[in-house]
Amino acid sequence: MTAALIMGILTLMLITGTPISIALGMTVLVFMLFFSSFDMVTVNIISQRLFTGLESFAIMAVPFFVLAGAFLTDGGVAKRIIKFAVNLVGWMPGGLAMASVVACAFFATLSGSSPATVMAIGSLMLPAMIQQGYPKGFSTGVIACSGSLGILIPPSIVLIIYAVATSESAGKLFVAGIVPGLLLALVLMGVTFLYAKKHHFPTIPRASFREVVKSFFDAFWGLMLVVIVMGGIYGGLFTPTEAAAVSAVYAFLCASFIYRSLPLRGVPKVLLHAANTSAMLLYIITNAILFNFLLTSEQIPQALSQWVVEMHLQSWQFLLVVNLVLLLAGQFMEPSSIILILAPLFLPIAKALGIDPIHLGIIMAINMEIGMITPPVGLNLYVASHLSHLGLTEVSKAALPFLGVMLLYLALITYVPSISMFLVDRLYPSNPAAVALPAQVFD
Repeated sequence: MTAALIMGILTLMLITGTPISIALGMTVLVFMLFFSSFDMVTVNIISQRLFTGLESFAIMAVPFFVLAGAFLTDGGVAKRIIKFAVNLVGWMPGGLAMASVVACAFFATLSGSSPATVMAIGSLMLPAMIQQGYPKGFSTGVIACSGSLGILIPPSIVLIIYAVATSESAGKLFVAGIVPGLLLALVLMGVTFLYAKKHHFPTIPRASFREVVKSFFDAFWGLMLVVIVMGGIYGGLFTPTEAAAVSAVYAFLCASFIYRSLPLRGVPKVLLHAANTSAMLLYIITNAILFNFLLTSEQIPQALSQWVVEMHLQSWQFLLVVNLVLLLAGQFMEPSSIILILAPLFLPIAKALGIDPIHLGIIMAINMEIGMITPPVGLNLYVASHLSHLGLTEVSKAALPFLGVMLLYLALITYVPSISMFLVDRLYPSNPAAVALPAQVFD
C-alpha cells in the first residue's frame, strides 16, 4: 500500500508536467507531510540528505566526463574520427552508414553521452550520407540508433550513475560494458550492411592502406584518451573518478594545444555548457537519492524482494519483468532518472535470485539505449530530428528496423550473462558471476 501511494504521487507529478528532478523531491515532501509521522528529526534528515546526497566520490566522475565530452565535441576530434572510420569501412555496401556506426562507437568511448554522440557524429555524417544518395530517413535512423552506444560503451555516465545508486564498482561496470558494446556495434553494422546491399546503396572508392594509416594517426591523440582512461583504471594508476578528471584535462590539451581546433577564448563557452549539463544531472541525482532514502526508510525494496521470493519467480521470469518495466519507463523518462529510481528496487531482488548486480547493470544500460530511440521521450530521436529536419514520427519510423534488432540483442544479453561477465570474471577472478542463469531459463 505504501509503495503504491509513493509511486502514485510520483506518477501524478509527472502527468502534470513537473520536471522529473522536482517531482522526485516533491514526492518525498508530500509523503512526509501528509502520510507519515512528521517531526523535526525528519526535517533534519531531509535537509542532511539534500546536502550529503552528492558526497560520493563516484559522482564526481559525472561532471568530469561531461566536460571531457564537451571539449572533444568542440575540439575537432569528431571530424578526425569520422575520416578514419570512412577510410576503414566506407568502401563496403552502405559504407558511409557503417562508418557512422564505427564513428559513433569510437566517439562513445570518448564522450560517455548518447545525445552528444548523435550530435557530434550526426552533424557531419548525416549531410554526407544524404549527398551520396542515401535515403534521408534511413540515414537519420542509423545515426539515432548508433548514438545510443554512448550509454553502454565505457566510460558511460549511465553506468557511473548505476554504480552510485547501487554502491557497485564503476570499474567492473566499465569492464562489463566493453564486450556487449562492441557486439552491439557489430550487430548494427551487420543490419546496415544487409539493408544497404538489398537496396543497392552507393559506395565510395576504397581508401588506400596509406590513407587509412594517415587518418588513424590524424585521430590518434583523440583515440588515445580511451587507452589512457581504461589503461589507467585497470593498470591501477587511478580510480574511475580520477580517470574522469584525467580525461577532462587530456581532452582540453587535445582540443586546444594538439589539434588547436579550440582557441583559448572558446574555452569559457565550453565550460559553461558542461556546467549546465552537469548541474542538470547532479540535481536529478540529488533528488533521486532523497527519493531512494524514502523508499529504504519505508522498507519498500525489502518488501518487494520478499514478495518476489514468496511468488517463487525464477530468475529468467524476474529479468523478463525487469525488461518490460524498463522498456515502458524508457518511453517516458530519461535514463539517469530511471536508473536512480528503479536500480535500488531491483537490486535486492536480483541478489536474492542469484543474479549478478554487474550483469543487472548492463541489462539496465541496454534498456536505456532502447529508451533513447523510443518515443515520446527518446532524446536521440529529438536530436536526430533536429539535425535532419524530419518530424519525430518520421525519425521514429526510420529507427524501427534497428529497434527490432536491439530488442533481440537485449534478450541475448539478458539470458546469456557470460557475454557481460566475460572480461569481469577474468580481470576480477573473485567476482561471483551469475553463470547458472542460462540453465535456470529452461527449468
